[in-house]
Amino acid sequence: MASSTTFDPFSQPFTLLLRDGTPFNVTIPELDEFILYSVQISINYAAQLGACLLFLVVLLLLTKPDKRRSPIFAINAVALTLNFLRTLLQCLYYTGPFNEVYAYFAVDYSRVSPSDFANQVAITILTLVLLVCVQVSLLLQVRVVCITVPRIYRHLILAFSIVIAGLAIGFRLAFCIRNAKSILSLEPLSPLRWLASATNITTSISICWFCAAFIIKLGFALDQRKKLGVGSFGPMQIIFIMGCQTLVIPATFSIIQYFVDLPSMDSNVLTLVTIFLPLSSLWASASLDYRRKSSKQPKLHGKLLGSNGTASTGPLINEKLLIGPLSPSETATSRSSQSNPPSPNNIRDQGMHVDLEAQHMASPELRRNGT
Repeated sequence: MASSTTFDPFSQPFTLLLRDGTPFNVTIPELDEFILYSVQISINYAAQLGACLLFLVVLLLLTKPDKRRSPIFAINAVALTLNFLRTLLQCLYYTGPFNEVYAYFAVDYSRVSPSDFANQVAITILTLVLLVCVQVSLLLQVRVVCITVPRIYRHLILAFSIVIAGLAIGFRLAFCIRNAKSILSLEPLSPLRWLASATNITTSISICWFCAAFIIKLGFALDQRKKLGVGSFGPMQIIFIMGCQTLVIPATFSIIQYFVDLPSMDSNVLTLVTIFLPLSSLWASASLDYRRKSSKQPKLHGKLLGSNGTASTGPLINEKLLIGPLSPSETATSRSSQSNPPSPNNIRDQGMHVDLEAQHMASPELRRNGT
């Protein structure tokens, strides 16, 4: 009776045999952990796969034909396609012969076909190419945002950005090579954990740097526009919001992976950035198109009234109202300024209200395999 009370049927072991007949034991908790991990990580990659496919279709359908020739659109579309293929191959790994119960516990991959090995190597290569696309997209967008920055500061920002991006790509390239070799030779990945961690850290630092430079510049521009009395919600505010989102959410995922035991948290970082970049461009472009259509309707209405015999010597609506609300000082002097022809200085002041950044940005936008 004493032995029966100490027996736990939920943790009992069972015996399996190696290919040469050598027995080894596996417990039920180990089998449960293996099954639970496979289910969790498959859900994770399947969710990323579906999100990338959805946003790729949305990007192709909602982007206007004239915007599809921009490099930002091409890079974002390629990045979504690459991430879709990467997550698809990851799902095939966890539902293929690499992840069978006996192959996992006996470390016997003799029945794994060469195509399955090729799929694993392709995952590491696709991750590298995806990171290159993300870094190039961030470089292009930071370059556009900093177009109004003085030349010396713009060159310093771009040079430092290239260095940060180069470090992230370099560590990913080194890990890609070592990981591919370990896959083909079936070597353990424990010696590569430091390299995998360094790759994740440099990738997180690069994303945080790009997005911080991005939103700081846009935040400063928004503050300047507010001081000038141009405070309407438009493309710059949209890009600012999405820049904060692109910074905070992927950085959060890259940090909590070291404190939360969830399968392949690091893989969500690139997926989130890949999704958010085209989403911000689409939102900003749609907002700018709406503002342009809204600005044409009052002008057309004014012309129609003028053609019907109404006395009209100029536009019925001040064009500055189409850009943003007037400041109190401008409201007080609006009547006197309308009666006099604009001087060159006034024209230059009105040009200060033009949203340069919005015009530029509206057109673009380890478990065991260690990937």
